[in-house]
Amino acid sequence: MVRVKVDKNNGYFEKISILGHAMYDEYGKDIVCSAISSIVTTTINGILTIDKSTITYLASSKGLTIKVLSKDRVTQALLKNMVKLLKELELKYKENIEVK
Repeated sequence: MVRVKVDKNNGYFEKISILGHAMYDEYGKDIVCSAISSIVTTTINGILTIDKSTITYLASSKGLTIKVLSKDRVTQALLKNMVKLLKELELKYKENIEVK
């Protein structure tokens, strides 16, 4: 299962961790992992295209952690959209992704 942990402070995103594997299907064929990767990669790339100083991220074989360095409106809106999309995915694939 992919576990998404969202840390907020005073309504602002501070850190988002995404760990694990969805286990919907075998590696390379897992549509849930693919959807998660697409949502997260698109969001990170969008934020970094606008302003490289608003987030940092660390990817490893276990998962990915996004550290939010800015409370600016655009970064926060893009992260809010990302979390919303992940929660929508969770509604359909409860056994494969959990967003907290």
